[in-house]
Amino acid sequence: MTKFKAQGFNNTFRNARKGFNLAIKSEMNIRIHVAVATLVLFFAIYLKFTPTEFCILLFAIAIVIVTEMLNTAIEFALDSIYHNKYSRMVGMAKDISAGAVLFATFTSIFVGIILFGSKLLSILHI
Repeated sequence: MTKFKAQGFNNTFRNARKGFNLAIKSEMNIRIHVAVATLVLFFAIYLKFTPTEFCILLFAIAIVIVTEMLNTAIEFALDSIYHNKYSRMVGMAKDISAGAVLFATFTSIFVGIILFGSKLLSILHI
């Protein structure tokens, strides 16, 4: 048994929802990712993506938002521990986590180009 009280099933979801809302409120980049993801999903519905294509798209979107949220958590944690003082190692850790977001974003863009491109080409009969 730990010194911390068990949260219970409902509190676990409440805290997760609170964390997601905090990320949305505090980070402009996450709001941008969510807005773009919403538009992309509407276009996927309009273009009648297959269930497989839709799942691939959802996975790509999730990877970007998850990495952005982890990047934000890393930044908050390091800023808290180091009291917003400059540290070369902290800067490196933040840059690496930001790089993960960039990599996930570019990968998702390529996935989108492949999915939407093939769908648009088939509609245009090219």
